[in-house]
Amino acid sequence: MAKETSRLRITGTDGLVRVEFVDRDILDEANIRQIGAEILGRIEAETKPRVVISFHNVEHLSSAALGTLITVNSAVKKKAGELRLSDIRPSTLEVFKITKLDRIFHICDTAEAAMRSLA
Repeated sequence: MAKETSRLRITGTDGLVRVEFVDRDILDEANIRQIGAEILGRIEAETKPRVVISFHNVEHLSSAALGTLITVNSAVKKKAGELRLSDIRPSTLEVFKITKLDRIFHICDTAEAAMRSLA
């Protein structure tokens, strides 16, 4: 079985992990499962994960993707780490506000600001 192409760009330095989505639309269930597994694998590899997930490229996000983010947040907290979300478009940010997820996640305007908050 061939290895699936990553739906993410993951970089990291000094224990700080930055995740960016490749796709504009995070809607497909199979891709969301793959994304979740990839991020969770990276979190497990860190002692005390500090993670920034940038939504710079993302235009549309499904409710399943939001569920995956909640799972990722729980995994980070279990390891006494910190998670920041950044670069969320206004229309998507409205979904976070309606669902009250903006109270669960620490959301920054830019990935750079998110990374500074974790430094």
